[in-house]
Amino acid sequence: MEFKCTRFRPLSLNIPKPLFPLAGQAMVHHPISACKKIPNLAQIYLVGFYEEREFALYVSSISNELRIPVKYLKEDKPHGSAGGLYNFRDLIMEDSPSHIFLLNCDVCCSFPLPEMLEAHKRYGGIGTILVIKVSPEKADQFGELVADADTNELLHYTEKPETFVSDRINCGVYVFTPEIFTAISGVSTQRKDRANLRRQSSFEALQSATRSLPADFVRLDQDILSPLAGKKQLYTYETMDFWEQIKTPGMSLKCSGLYLSLFRYNSPHLLTEGDGTKSAIITGDVYIHPSAKVHPTAKIGPNVSISANARVGAGVRLMNCIILDDVEIKENAVVIHSIVGWKCAIGRWSRVQAEGDHNAKLGVTILGEAVNVEDEVVVTSCIVLPNKTINVSVQQEIIL
Repeated sequence: MEFKCTRFRPLSLNIPKPLFPLAGQAMVHHPISACKKIPNLAQIYLVGFYEEREFALYVSSISNELRIPVKYLKEDKPHGSAGGLYNFRDLIMEDSPSHIFLLNCDVCCSFPLPEMLEAHKRYGGIGTILVIKVSPEKADQFGELVADADTNELLHYTEKPETFVSDRINCGVYVFTPEIFTAISGVSTQRKDRANLRRQSSFEALQSATRSLPADFVRLDQDILSPLAGKKQLYTYETMDFWEQIKTPGMSLKCSGLYLSLFRYNSPHLLTEGDGTKSAIITGDVYIHPSAKVHPTAKIGPNVSISANARVGAGVRLMNCIILDDVEIKENAVVIHSIVGWKCAIGRWSRVQAEGDHNAKLGVTILGEAVNVEDEVVVTSCIVLPNKTINVSVQQEIIL
């Protein structure tokens, strides 16, 4: 599930965020590929607010690649994370599934879905949540939870608490039995009943309307997880692998590196090797699209993804960067801790760089589509909107 995002600009000006490439593959491709490991998988649905035409080509391609039906479902209005699931319940239940996985598109992890399913079956509840241990300082940014140390039953859940509750957080990956629809329906029914029972003045009714949520808007965390905690219906499965949330372009660069490192174990054929004899020198985990042209004297890596039809010239140095389609990087240029947008050009002896703080606003340099960096120019810690020409060195700027 994914919704329109402004924090991902300027990269989301050209492409829906779920289709932005991480490690050479669309962001949404990583959780979808993980779904293929689920035994007896019948159907995959993508739910969001984007227009269907924006996903048509990708949905067709991934369906053919995985040989599993994939469909995109556009929400007519916001229904909430649980309400969106309930809104399409008839389609979801067409094949009478025994279990339903719910994955958020903007999380990056190893998606241990078969292991979650096995644990869920042992627990016997209606839902199992993927959780991870984080530092106490970081925990309050997410949904914190308390689980029984022996049974893994979810005992308490609170979304982004003001005071510390637990160092275990919700990863945004779930497996449910179809009974989850009954729980969601119950929330909607309770809201309707409360609305019908109110006897208020017109002023009070207006005030209440501004505070209350629509009956069909159901949040998974506050409306389902919190009330059902401690009732032997929800359980947890803890991952010991990596986990990150992909909210900003800076985090997408970090997560691209995490997926590249995962390829080393589950898809080594996607990684590029090279020793500088007939191909570029490759260090660490690197993905290069087959149509990209990279000069043998270039040095690439670690954590570099080069997309289709990119051209990398002689003596170029690339580290910790994403190079998108149709980019040209000319001789002896350097790109470090940066995302270079579609159809950009980086001149000879130029540098595009940043400090590499993935959480800072200008910690990663972002070049929007068709940005031209002229020869011998240094761009440091900047965000550059599309179709700009940079002919003088700049740093710590947002160039509109």
